[in-house]
Order: sequence, then structure tokens, then C-alpha cells
Amino acid sequence: MYEVLSALLAVSFKFAFYYPIVMSFFWIAGGLYYYLRRERHARGRTDPPPLESTPFVSILIPCHNEGDNVRETIASAMAQRYPAFEVIAINDGSGDDTGEKLNLLAAQYPSLRVVHLDRNLGKANAMRMGALAARSEYLVCIDGDALLDEYATHWMVWHLCSGARVGAVTGNPRIRNRSTLLGRLQVGEFASIIGMIKRAQRVYGRIFTVSGVICAFRRTALHQIGYWSDSMVTEDIDISWRLQMNHWDIRYEPNAMCFILMPETVRGLWKQRLRWAQGGVEVLLRHTRDLVSWRRRRMWAVLGEYLLSLAWAYMMAFIILLWALGLVFELPEQLRVPTLLPSWHGVILAMICLLQFAASIVIDRRYETGVGRNYYWMIWYPMVFWLLSFTTTVAAVPKALAKRRGTRAVWVSPDRGLR
Repeated sequence: MYEVLSALLAVSFKFAFYYPIVMSFFWIAGGLYYYLRRERHARGRTDPPPLESTPFVSILIPCHNEGDNVRETIASAMAQRYPAFEVIAINDGSGDDTGEKLNLLAAQYPSLRVVHLDRNLGKANAMRMGALAARSEYLVCIDGDALLDEYATHWMVWHLCSGARVGAVTGNPRIRNRSTLLGRLQVGEFASIIGMIKRAQRVYGRIFTVSGVICAFRRTALHQIGYWSDSMVTEDIDISWRLQMNHWDIRYEPNAMCFILMPETVRGLWKQRLRWAQGGVEVLLRHTRDLVSWRRRRMWAVLGEYLLSLAWAYMMAFIILLWALGLVFELPEQLRVPTLLPSWHGVILAMICLLQFAASIVIDRRYETGVGRNYYWMIWYPMVFWLLSFTTTVAAVPKALAKRRGTRAVWVSPDRGLR
């Protein structure tokens, strides 16, 4: 028995050590390949490719208690360098002055329409109402606290017009608030982790999720799959999987930039990442059975990558559990974990992590000046965010399993950080 557990512990240590290294090299290789093939000689952000026609576009902005941010958000949406668009703001049962401010803005901007919903029914429902009210086949969706870059709509519409099977385009969110260590770490995270992963996933053809804060959709594709699901805690992951399972393509466009607010407290960050992790598990539970089909084989890489991340989180939890038990009980030598402090393993992991951040700076310097200033702080990323990642994943699985099927996911106002 002890021999089996000892062998399991050895495998756990090797997997916990090698998994982040292998995935980092995979993301670096995929990200650099994408950059060299599609970005290095591409047009700059302010010089988007020409469109044969400029179809009418609807920009959807679901809002819940966004009174502090909605003026900036609407102003950035109205400043799009695109000739034909409307903006639809959906006030989803806000308890603050969001509705009053939107009405005043509607009087200021003729192309702004406001839809008022009398109670909080969740972001997915607000997006669906906005899509039904829209007059366009192409929908650009941003959050109520996001500042849309002036060329973002053009870049995303260019993708949607480039192929009949392009169902969605995910943009490039950037962090606005960076006054604290957590804020600076997230600047590097969105560049070197999230952006790099999306590039690598595009190389093998499928993306785990669009960025819900900035994305564009073809309404025909949404109509085919039944729009957003209001029972999923992360509607962006769910709709990404359903679109791709129905053979719609999702593109990534780093020039479609959007500046967002993120949590800068441990409590706010924990709640946000727990919701993300729970959303991933919910999608896995709902759709894995449907993916076991040869016709959907292109989603297998995304599924496998996510399953490995779940396994890594629980391997880490298993190792920490053995270490904690060893502090209280006398365990056999084969099962003893002497310390959790990083030794040479930690040095190697930190070096690989910094290599990934360096590669991301090479790629991302064209989209945002000065991003390298946050490089110094990224040495703390493995300690802070890897710990957060595996703990939220471990907590999310039972939370998702305990959730009653069909429960509506409603708005919960997040931590917007320090401004």
C-alpha cells in the first residue's frame, strides 16, 4: 500500500513540476509562431485593413450598477473610427444612478439607445435583450466599465467579414488600474498569460474562451446556438464552446484593444477567479459528453488542456495535504513531504516564468508602450497567481457540482480596484 502511495506521490511531484514548464514552452512557442506569422509584418493598430464595405454594427454594453464608469464607457464607444454603428446600453436592474445617467447620455448622443430592464436577470439575459434590439448582423460587446479603443470595431468587423464561418472575434483587454502590486501583476498576466494562450490556441485552431469584456459576434451564429445561457456563471466560456462545437470559428485580434478595471484586493481577486474557475467547470460538466464525437475533434485539444490544468490543481492540493499531515502525524518516509519552500525546482520555474514574460514583452510592445516597466514585478507572479489558480480551481469543482441545474446567474458587482 505504501509503495503505491509512494509511487503516486512521485508522479504527483513530477507532474506538478513539469506541467507548468511544458505548458509555458507550449504557449511561448505557439505565441511566437503566431506573432512571426501573423503579427510581425501586420498593419499597426491605427492602420486597420480596408473593408470592401462597412456594414452597420451594433455595440452592446450591458450595465449593472455602473454609475461611476458609464460616462467614460459610452464616450469611448461613441468615438469609434467606424462609419456606421449604433450603441445599445442595457441597464439590467441597477440599484444606483446608472439608469438616470444613461438617459442623459441618450439625449446627448443620437446613436445611443437605452434598454431598461426592471430587475437583475444577469449579464447573459442583458446581452440577449441587446442582441434582439440590435439592427445589425454584427454585434460588438463590451462591459459597462470598459474603454473601447477607437479602432477596435473596425478590426473585429474585418475578421467577421473575412469568412462566412467566422462566428466571433475576441479582442485584447488591457488593465487600466495598476497602482498596486496586484494591479501590476495583472498587467503582465494579461499580456504574457492570457494573450499568449490565445495566440497559441489559435495556432491549433480553437480558443478556450473569448474575453467577455471585449468580443464581437455574428448574430446568425448566436441565433443558431440559442444566444447566451443565463444559467452559466461565465457566459463567455459557455458561448465560446457552443459556437466552436457547432463549427463556427473564433478569431483573436490583438489590435482590438479595450481598457478595463480589475480587482486590486485579495478578496476581490479571489471572488473573480473563483467565478472564472467555476464557470470553466460548469462548461466542462455540461459539454464534455457532446465533445466525444469525431465531428468535434478540433475541440479535443482545448478539452485536454483544461483537464490537465484541473489535474495539476488537485495534484498540488494532494502534495500540500501530505505536507500538512506530516506536521501533525508521523508519516512513513515514502509519504513525507519535508517542505513546500522552493529549492532548485522553484528557481527553474521562476526562470521559465520570466522567459515567458520576456517573450510576451517582445510581442506586446507594439500594442502598449511601457509594458516592460512591469517586468520587475512579475517575479512574484508564480507565488501569488499560481497559488490563487490552484486554490480557486480546487474550490470551484465542488461548488459547480453542488449548483442546481438551471439556476440563473445574476449580476454581482465586482471589485473595480483603486483608481
